[in-house]
Amino acid sequence: MEARMLFLLALSPLHAGTGQGAGAIDLPVAREKATGLPYLPGSSLKGVLRDECKNSETRKKVFGPDKDSAHEHAGSVQFSDQRLLLLPVRSLKGTFAWVTSPYILRRCLRDAENVIGFDKIPEISLPGSIGNCHVTNDECTITLDDQKVIFEDLDFTAVPDENVRAWAEWIGKRIFPGDTDWQKMLAARFCVVHDDVMGFLLETATEVFARIRLREDAKTVENNALWYEEALPAETILSGLVFATTVKAGPGEVFNTLEGLMKKPLQLGGKATVGRGLCRLQMAGGGISCADPQPGVCRQDLSTGETTGR
Repeated sequence: MEARMLFLLALSPLHAGTGQGAGAIDLPVAREKATGLPYLPGSSLKGVLRDECKNSETRKKVFGPDKDSAHEHAGSVQFSDQRLLLLPVRSLKGTFAWVTSPYILRRCLRDAENVIGFDKIPEISLPGSIGNCHVTNDECTITLDDQKVIFEDLDFTAVPDENVRAWAEWIGKRIFPGDTDWQKMLAARFCVVHDDVMGFLLETATEVFARIRLREDAKTVENNALWYEEALPAETILSGLVFATTVKAGPGEVFNTLEGLMKKPLQLGGKATVGRGLCRLQMAGGGISCADPQPGVCRQDLSTGETTGR
């Protein structure tokens, strides 16, 4: 079995819902029971990529046969859930910040340890106080002149941190390989807050939309036809793992197929007809990445994310 990390960038609000709500929001996003972290189910991701694969033979080898023939063999690819890595939060300076926390970075680190070649992963900084926000440097985009950072109605003391800068560069190279402008933009807005602060932002920094249903004849609102939907904001970044197991297709064919399917944005989650769920996917790490590969001939440059060889 070979593994790679998979990063997801939401280009529009992302609604990966549960289909029911227990509070004021009728259609909330899916969250982990223990942590409250939003996630996109791996089954949803696999279904979209399977549908995007138009070659029936490749689709059967990589993703497995249709349900009527599911007894024949399993698929060669498995997806973990895509879990929150960076949450975009409105900032008084710099428009918005990409916010994360030590716990979220630890989970990302744990995933990265399953991937060959990730041997230079940065250390994780711990904000000493709930009022601190660790940033990449003194002059980052989100820091005010008095070394304060303000998100929504929360203010923090900016603490420059080399480990935070290293994490921003590490993540940026994998989400935006070859695009130095976006790598710099992420580094300028990247920050780490206390886990308790992150828990509060997870409840208050998501987008909530009010929706109505109109009578077709009168164009007035039907009775009891007002509901609220939650979505992760555009620019949210999720991460997870994708595994390749040799069943009918080897790891090289699996990852090459996925790379081809991920060249253009895909629609994930629900509410596609109102513009939700346009996302870009990017794989990173791992070793061999060419069809029918030979060890040492075709490998990925882990520092840049570029594939070399035949």
